[in-house]
Amino acid sequence: MNYLLDTHTILWYFEDSSELPPKIVEIIDNPDISIYVSSVSLWEIAIKMNLNKLDCSMTLDELIKIVESHDFNIIQIENEYLKKLSELPFIHKDPFDRMIISTAISEDLTIITVDDNIQKYNVSWIW
Repeated sequence: MNYLLDTHTILWYFEDSSELPPKIVEIIDNPDISIYVSSVSLWEIAIKMNLNKLDCSMTLDELIKIVESHDFNIIQIENEYLKKLSELPFIHKDPFDRMIISTAISEDLTIITVDDNIQKYNVSWIW
């Protein structure tokens, strides 16, 4: 199975947060599992850092380097994801999360998220 990390999951993982359950850390750390990060999450982090709405112990540049050094796959936005996004029911209003959902559906990825709004969609997720 391949997994797409939600934005909070990325931050909690790299900051060793106790908010991240040990079973999720095991999945992310498993070298036999492919982990994906959407460029949308990095965009969201950049915006929130710029607005001082995110308390993060590293800069965006440091975070990107750490993501790349862990051999996580960074996914860029594709037209297919935008088409899927336009078909999603309007359950969740967060545009970043909606793009993560459409990416996961399009690429057949399981989202690692605690966000109960994401869990309302017909998308594979775990927590």
